[in-house]
Amino acid sequence: MRDLRIYVGLYLSLLLFACGKSSSPTPAPPVPPVTTSFSFNTLKVNGTYSGFTYVNVNSTPTIKLSFLAALDKSTVGTAVTLKDKAGTAIPYTVTYENADSTVIVSPTLSYISKYTLSVATGLKSTKGGYLQSGIDVNLTTAIDAADKFPVISDDALLDLVQKQTVKYFYDFGHPTSGLARERNTSGDVVTTGGSGFGIMGMVAAVNRGFITRADGLARMQKIVGFLKTKAVRFHGAFPHWLNGATGAVQPFSNLDNGADLVETAFLMEGLLTARQYYSGAGSDETTLRADITTLYNNVEWDWFRQGGQNVLYWHWSPSNGWAINMKITGWNEALVVYALAASSPTHGIPKEVYDNGWASNGSIKNGNTYYGVKLPLGMAQGGPLFFEHYSFLGINPTGLADAYANYEDQAKAHSLINYNYCVANPNSNTGYGANCWGLTASDIENGYTASSPTNDVGVISPTAAISSLPYTPTQSMAALRFFYYKLGDKMWGDYGFKDAFNLTNPWFASSYLAIDQGPEIVMIENYRSGLLWNLFMSCPEIKTGMKGLGFTSPNL
Repeated sequence: MRDLRIYVGLYLSLLLFACGKSSSPTPAPPVPPVTTSFSFNTLKVNGTYSGFTYVNVNSTPTIKLSFLAALDKSTVGTAVTLKDKAGTAIPYTVTYENADSTVIVSPTLSYISKYTLSVATGLKSTKGGYLQSGIDVNLTTAIDAADKFPVISDDALLDLVQKQTVKYFYDFGHPTSGLARERNTSGDVVTTGGSGFGIMGMVAAVNRGFITRADGLARMQKIVGFLKTKAVRFHGAFPHWLNGATGAVQPFSNLDNGADLVETAFLMEGLLTARQYYSGAGSDETTLRADITTLYNNVEWDWFRQGGQNVLYWHWSPSNGWAINMKITGWNEALVVYALAASSPTHGIPKEVYDNGWASNGSIKNGNTYYGVKLPLGMAQGGPLFFEHYSFLGINPTGLADAYANYEDQAKAHSLINYNYCVANPNSNTGYGANCWGLTASDIENGYTASSPTNDVGVISPTAAISSLPYTPTQSMAALRFFYYKLGDKMWGDYGFKDAFNLTNPWFASSYLAIDQGPEIVMIENYRSGLLWNLFMSCPEIKTGMKGLGFTSPNL
């Protein structure tokens, strides 16, 4: 019996031990602390919410960013960044509100500049949570309303613009040839057409006393001597670009390594104007006139009919022939080509080349109304404004008419359409308006384009409005004042106004282009005195040739 009790006791002890082992809980792995992510709540820039893009922002904005959690201040400096368009970090100060759930960013910004304020997901809350999604706030600062230079009379301002801009052609002219560099970074590359504009500009500068007559004559002798003895020509026509030291062709493109008849015409427009100005009886001026006449008479305008066709062709290459095959047809900047060709006493063209080639037997006409203005000629809404500048640096459109248009009406209508378009501003570009207008060919950020109402990329070029002074004097003068007084700290430099700017996506050119600088000087002068118009229209060849094309004008 005793043994049985012992056995039962051991059995119960084992049973209790087994039951106790199986019912004991298994220790769970440690659980990390729970971190709750948080989200962005509201944004205000200077007390206003308008999404994540703000324009016309002042230079010291208050930017409030509110979140749904108190912030860990130690993470704000790295998670909240402010950078300019170039990616440079901009310093700012911070303060906090609403129990540290609102951060107030206070920077000092430059005017007319673009910035991005970014908040990264590395921003933490006081509870250790991270921001769920990052945000970007785009800021574009406003124009500084202060005048950048002392206010002077309009007449003094026009003097200043002409005097400063002509330095591009006189001070910065190529030291060997005297010709105009294509742009301020072109080195030895000079432009034939742009040099023609510069020649006219220097004539205006001599007439106003900015350059002495003797110095102006010396520069003309250098230019004409180089063109006569060193510069390559093809059937009397010059290439678009030359090497200003050697006179060799600088190809404009793969196929364009020969004659450019349009650029040659712009050069001749300037040379003939200078010929008429330097009318003195002395041997220096007499020789200059004779040399210019020879250069003009040697251009084989009729040869560019490519086998006797009733149209002129733009290009010819010694290695590629007529491969570009581009006809010179209107309406564009090249009216002066046909005027000079018809006026040539040695290689003239008949009227049917003008009628069939340039005017396309009347299809050059437009007649539609844009922004309340009827446009006689050309493409819809007029195209870039240089169409009304380059030929009319010398050809006076005042009272000029033929079978296709009244050219005074054309120039004024095109300019007013361009102006009215910018005032209407259908693309909502920043800055466009009555004081800031003018679409033409110019540099743009990372490129070049012919801006117009049908190709509006937000870029204004000062030459567009300034060179339209004879057509839209009130509107152009308002723009000139704006460019100088309000944007002068960014746009005014050693050679006058820089080429272009964009206030929507702020960008300011550092460039000067001969074909944009020259028309400003010339058209300011034509507005003030008509000097260049009077000189060019006084050429006996031009009088005969344009009358032969059917033009009538009190100036012929």
